[in-house]
Amino acid sequence: MASNSPAPEGIELQEEPTAGAWGEWNPTEDSARPPRGKHRVAKQRGGLARSSTVLGVGVIAAVGAGGIATAQDRPQVAISMPSLPDFGMGGGDGQRHAEAEGAAADTAASGKPTGIIAQQAARHTDAGATLVGRILQQADSQESAAEAQTRAQAEREAQEAAAAEAKAKREAAQKEVEDARLAAEKAAKEAKEAADAKAEQERIAKMAGGYSLPTSAYTLTSHYGDAGSMWSSGHHTGLDFAAPTGTPVKAVGAGKITSAGWSGAYGYRIVLELDDGTEIWYCHLSSMSVTSGSVGAGDTIGRVGATGNVTGPHLHLEVRRGGSTVDPLAWLESKGLNV
Repeated sequence: MASNSPAPEGIELQEEPTAGAWGEWNPTEDSARPPRGKHRVAKQRGGLARSSTVLGVGVIAAVGAGGIATAQDRPQVAISMPSLPDFGMGGGDGQRHAEAEGAAADTAASGKPTGIIAQQAARHTDAGATLVGRILQQADSQESAAEAQTRAQAEREAQEAAAAEAKAKREAAQKEVEDARLAAEKAAKEAKEAADAKAEQERIAKMAGGYSLPTSAYTLTSHYGDAGSMWSSGHHTGLDFAAPTGTPVKAVGAGKITSAGWSGAYGYRIVLELDDGTEIWYCHLSSMSVTSGSVGAGDTIGRVGATGNVTGPHLHLEVRRGGSTVDPLAWLESKGLNV
C-alpha cells in the first residue's frame, strides 16, 4: 500500500519499493537497538524531537508503502541527520570540567565561592558557625542566669539576716519598754502604798485629835496597877511596851520636851508636856534623840532600851495629870488610839 505522505524534511529516501519486495520484518536485538554515539542529540526547545524520533519517522515512511518486510532482505536506507542548534544541554564531561575549572578560578579571584559545591560547602560552614554561636550564646545565658540566681540568693539571705537583726532589736526595745513600764508601775504602786499609809496615819491622827501611839512592833507586858515587889510603890504605875532595843519611841501628841536625862530606877527618861499640861514619861530608853524643844505628834524622840531597874528591853510609859499617875491604856484609848 502506497503512502501519500511527504517525507520529513532533511531525510532522503530511496525509491519506493514495490509490493512484495519486502519480506516479513522480524526485528532482532541488533536491528532494534537504539542509536548510540553521534546519533544522540540534545532535546530541542519548543517541542522538537530527538534524532531517534526523526529516524523513526523516516523508517515508518520507508516501510509504509510496501508493508511489513524483513530488514535483512532490503538494502540499508541512507538517512541524513539535520544539523540541530546547541541548546546548552550537551558538552559532555569536558565541558563540565571546564566549567568547574572556571568556577574555581572565579572563586580564587573574588575570594567568594561561585560554584554549586563551593556554595553548598560555604553554606554548611556558615550553618556550623551559626550553631556554634548559638551554643555559646546559650551557655553564656545559662551562666548569666546562674550568676543572677546566686546574687539573688545572696541578696535574699542578706535581707533575711537584716530582718532577723531588726526583729531582735525591735524585741529588745520592746523588752526595755516593758521593763520600764513594769518598773514604773511598781514605783507607782509603792508610792501609792506609801501615800495610802500616810493618809491612813493622818486619818488616824485626825480621829485621835492629833495623837499617836508611842512605839510600834510591841507587846504589852505589864499594865497600870499591877502589884509586885519589883516596884517601889508596891504596884505598877505605868504601861510597859516590850520591844527590841532600838525601836523608835514617838511623841504621843504635840508639846515640848521639859526634861531629858538619867533618872535612877527609870534609867534614861524624857518628859513630854502636852499643850493641856499632861505629862508623858518615856523611861528605860537606850538613847534620846530630842532633849528639848517642841515636837509634834508622831515625831521620834528616843529609842527603846533596858536602862534602870528592868528585866528586859521595853518602854515604860507613864501619864501624869496634876502630879498624879493615871492609867496610860485608858488615856490612850480616850484619844482614839487602838492600843
